[in-house]
Amino acid sequence: MAEKQETILITGASGFLATHVVDYFLRGGYHVRGTVRSAAVAEKVKETFPQYAAQLDLAIIGDVAQPGAFDAVVKDVDGVIHTAAPFQVFGVKDNERDLLKPAIEGTLNILNAVHALAPKVKRVVLTSSFAAMADHSKGRWPGHVYSEQDWNPTPYEAAAAKDAHAAIAYSTAKSLAERAAWDFVKQNNPTFTISTIMPPMIYGPNINATADLAKLNTSSMDIYRLMSPQSKSSDPVPENMFWSFVDVRDVAQAHLSAYQTAEAANQRFFICKGNFTYQQFVNVLRASFPEIRDRVPVGNPDADRIPDDVYTVDTSKSQKVLGLSYRSLEETVCDAARSLLKLEAGKA
Repeated sequence: MAEKQETILITGASGFLATHVVDYFLRGGYHVRGTVRSAAVAEKVKETFPQYAAQLDLAIIGDVAQPGAFDAVVKDVDGVIHTAAPFQVFGVKDNERDLLKPAIEGTLNILNAVHALAPKVKRVVLTSSFAAMADHSKGRWPGHVYSEQDWNPTPYEAAAAKDAHAAIAYSTAKSLAERAAWDFVKQNNPTFTISTIMPPMIYGPNINATADLAKLNTSSMDIYRLMSPQSKSSDPVPENMFWSFVDVRDVAQAHLSAYQTAEAANQRFFICKGNFTYQQFVNVLRASFPEIRDRVPVGNPDADRIPDDVYTVDTSKSQKVLGLSYRSLEETVCDAARSLLKLEAGKA
C-alpha cells in the first residue's frame, strides 16, 4: 500500500494494459490521474472503477505528440506511468506519421513536462516492448536468449521508408522511443529516474468498460479468433509470428513494482512468462470450455511443443528485482476466454 495517497499520472488510461495498471495502483492506495482521448472514453473508464471514484480523476489529451500535451496534467503529481503509445500494424498509411513520430515525440513530451513542471516526481515508468529488443533480421534466432541486453537495431530511416512493413515500423518506434528516453536522462540529468517495462504479446482478461468485441485490442482479438462464433473446430491452427507471451496482470504488477522498488531505478525489465504455440492455446480452450469446443480449432493436439529452433528468454532480472511470479499459460488463456465470453453474452 502507498505510505500516503500519492497522485500517480497514468497516460492512455483506457487501454487494455493501462486499465490493469490503473487497477493495480488504485488497489495499492494511490490516487490516479488518468489521461484519455475523449470525454466519452473518460466516462467508460469511470464505469470500470465505480468503487474507486474518490481516487480516480481523468484528463483529456487528444494528441500526446503535440508539444506541451502533458504540461497541465503533470503538475502536482508524485509519479508517472506512461503507457500511451500507438499500437497498430493494420491500416497504417504513413509509418513516420502514424507510428514513429507519435511514439518518440509522445515519450519526449512526457519527460520534458515532468522535468520542467513536476518537481515532486522521483520515478517515471515507461511502457516499452519486446519489440524494442527484438532483432527481426534474425528470425527465430536459434540458440539466442533474449534479455534486457538486447536492442532492436533497425534505424529510423529504414522504418520510415514507404515500402517498410508497418510491423517493422511499430517495432522500431518502440525501440527509438525507449532510446530517446534513455538519451533524455543522460543529457538532462533530471531529478527523477526512469524504468522501462518490455513485455511481448500481452494476453489475459479484459476488465475495461471500453472493451468491445467489434474493436478488440490486438492481443485479445488474437485469442478471440480461436473461439469466436465465426470459427470452427475444422479450422487450421494459426502459425506463430511471435513466440513469447505474458499475462496482462503480471505486466501491471511490473509497473507498480518498478515504481515502488528503489533498485528498479534506471533499469530495463523484460516482462515475460516464456514461449507459446497457438496449438497450446487451442488445447487449453478445448479442455476448459467444452461448451464452445465446436468452434475452437482442433489442429494436432500432440504437436504443441515449441520448436527447438526458436529463441528462448531470460526473465530472471524481473523476478529478482521486481519480485514477479508469472501466471501460467493456462490461467492466462482461460481468464482471457472468460472475459471474452462475458463480452459476447453482453452483446447478444
